[in-house]
Amino acid sequence: MATRVGTKEKELRREILKAVKRVVIKIGSGVISDHESGRTALERGLSEKRIRSYARRIKHITDLGVEVIVVSSGAIMAGRQRLNLVRSTLDIPEKQACAAIGQSFLMRTYEHFFDKQGLKVAQILLGHDDLEHRKRFLNAKHTIEALLERGVIPIVNENDSVTVDEIKIGDNDTLSANVACMAGAQLLIILSDVDGLFDGDPARARKNAADAPKLISHVDRITADIEQLAGKSRNPLSVGGMYTKVLAAKKTMSFGIPTLVVNGLDGKILDRIFAGAAVGTLFWSGKTKIRDRKHWIAHTLKPAGTLTVDAGACKAIVERGKSLLPAGVVKVEGAFEFGASVRIVSDGSEIARGLVNYSAGALDRIKGMKTPAIRNLVGTDFYEEVVHRDDLVIL
Repeated sequence: MATRVGTKEKELRREILKAVKRVVIKIGSGVISDHESGRTALERGLSEKRIRSYARRIKHITDLGVEVIVVSSGAIMAGRQRLNLVRSTLDIPEKQACAAIGQSFLMRTYEHFFDKQGLKVAQILLGHDDLEHRKRFLNAKHTIEALLERGVIPIVNENDSVTVDEIKIGDNDTLSANVACMAGAQLLIILSDVDGLFDGDPARARKNAADAPKLISHVDRITADIEQLAGKSRNPLSVGGMYTKVLAAKKTMSFGIPTLVVNGLDGKILDRIFAGAAVGTLFWSGKTKIRDRKHWIAHTLKPAGTLTVDAGACKAIVERGKSLLPAGVVKVEGAFEFGASVRIVSDGSEIARGLVNYSAGALDRIKGMKTPAIRNLVGTDFYEEVVHRDDLVIL
């Protein structure tokens, strides 16, 4: 982690840009809201001026031979504007109504200004089920590939008009990371309303300028301390703030994709990135990626339960790459079925995730038992492994 950009880091950024053939650009609600109107954040609507500007900038990127996928927030914000719903809290049906009317307006605005740049766009709305079920995940991936092959820019958003909290992806930072991994992009750019990750609260006024928080230009490993630095957003239009951006970067880094978090309120920020300027915070470890399926298990599936394991099982999994056996399980939490994703925990820390071979009820009966006893108890439903190493990802 560094607080200023040195020669080595400039070279690193140049090397990353050289390898970019496909980029995912996440545009947040706060970035494309109408800041010039003088209204409060909740009263602002969609800014046509900002979308027109980004259409021009994205055209410049495609002229460089780089394929672009856009993940855009803003449907609920646009719907608030159309329905004149400016209260600080909306119930679920109101949010869904805003998303329904706002999504069509959002896409019409993108289509209008991208068309002026000679660019075709296509709408893709995804829900968590589309990412959790492997077949639907691959279908979405193939659709994106087919659009890019034909020079069309996919504009992706969560299908907020029909989803509720229990089945939501949650925020578009997470969605953009999933899309970047799904599409095999070489870079994710998250356009935020701040310059990047700071070593303190950038919104806090400081009397002494020397004590002001400093921008962290490079994060090569996301630790608990880094996650702690990412506070909640004060922007009511934003869902997750910096914390969800850090978690998104954690996903992409494990897949071998660098992530840049930059200030999208700077209208020329995309030009500056592709001109080689060292802006924002770069999240990049330089490590090789987890295999596609294991990344899907680790970062796309929502865990349905938690298995606490003993020290011996922890050592076997982490140090020796072994499967999890029933004898090593000491506690079963959650209500899950065969094939569900589960968290594997030791001493209170999550060490792995995997697909389980038993339901919660069956596993609770056999936890801590040796193989012969289990075979006698469950008969033909016997599996030697609770989670096979091929279905297990060490975190």
